[in-house]
Amino acid sequence: MRVIVIGAGLGGLTLAQGLRRAGIDVAVYERDDALGRAQGVSLHVDDRGANALRACLPSAHAAMVEATMGGPREQTVALAEADGALTVVGAQPSDGVAGRARPGRQVHRPLLRAVLLTGLEDVVRFGAEFTRFEQRADGTVRAWFADGSTDTADVLVGADGIGSAVRRQYLPHARVVDTGRRMLMGATALRAVTDTGLPELIGHSPAGMRVGDTMMVVGVLRFTESPMAARQRWLPALPLGAVAGVEDYAMWALPITRERIGSAGPWHRAKELIADLPSAMRLVVAETWPDLTVALRGGTIPPIPAWPAGPVTVLGDAIHLAPGFGGNLAMQDAHHLREALVETYHGRLELIDAIGTYENTMRRNSFPAPVPATAGA
Repeated sequence: MRVIVIGAGLGGLTLAQGLRRAGIDVAVYERDDALGRAQGVSLHVDDRGANALRACLPSAHAAMVEATMGGPREQTVALAEADGALTVVGAQPSDGVAGRARPGRQVHRPLLRAVLLTGLEDVVRFGAEFTRFEQRADGTVRAWFADGSTDTADVLVGADGIGSAVRRQYLPHARVVDTGRRMLMGATALRAVTDTGLPELIGHSPAGMRVGDTMMVVGVLRFTESPMAARQRWLPALPLGAVAGVEDYAMWALPITRERIGSAGPWHRAKELIADLPSAMRLVVAETWPDLTVALRGGTIPPIPAWPAGPVTVLGDAIHLAPGFGGNLAMQDAHHLREALVETYHGRLELIDAIGTYENTMRRNSFPAPVPATAGA
């Protein structure tokens, strides 16, 4: 069996690691360079993502991820200013109810991606823009790329995110809708804001504060083990550049609307928006790493009726969007697809049945409302 994965994001790389670990031939094609797109520096990994990583990664890779997570995040706290000092005025459990986050731990997203790439150097091709595919008479799929090259496999997986070229051809009726929501995100060295008392006040919990029309969320990532030491202990093959200079930090986010995004760069706009917040919150943004500050666009893909299974499929943001949880859902999809394809690889399930099983599971887990399945899906 041979599988082509389009997209080297968290979902695509988790799938590739899992397939290779199972002995399945896999190739990954990524339009961008090895640094990837700017997506924010932090990711809250809950049970869905953690289970996928444990199932798909080699043990040393999984240990490296575990060692460089932050502490447990079991609640979200609300902050306010009283007598010139920040104080916690409320808390909500991280229980996955009513849109709240599930309990989990924070990870450094660039480091996680570097771990996922380790060992796949001969599998991932960067700068390869997928353009179209053809389902062939023998049941295989041929993929074309912008440079004129092609590749052929038994399965083609679109893991290429919200702008998925695979989805556009395979499921053209699945449309991305701009919600009008935007998010400014960044990160700041923890040492730069320690004296504010904010890190000790919130611990490992994400915290939110609203003043007028401005909402700001902050969180602290204290690595369980120094990334440099963890690399030496668990994954020496990880490129040294992935851990050099990586230190504990505070992440921050400003959810806003399309109308308020303005024309200034993300960091400068963030500083404008928080002018009325307490000094500790302003300092987090003022001392941020400018090159890690990004503006993210919110969108959604309304659920579509189930489609007949075939040798082409999709995962993660290519088919369902969940701002704040998308990484977990993409890795969960990768886990389930890997398990289904392994069943085919070992002769226990026909390929199309395996893909249909995965897609039904993905729809149940990821679409906000049940979508009736069609026969054979």
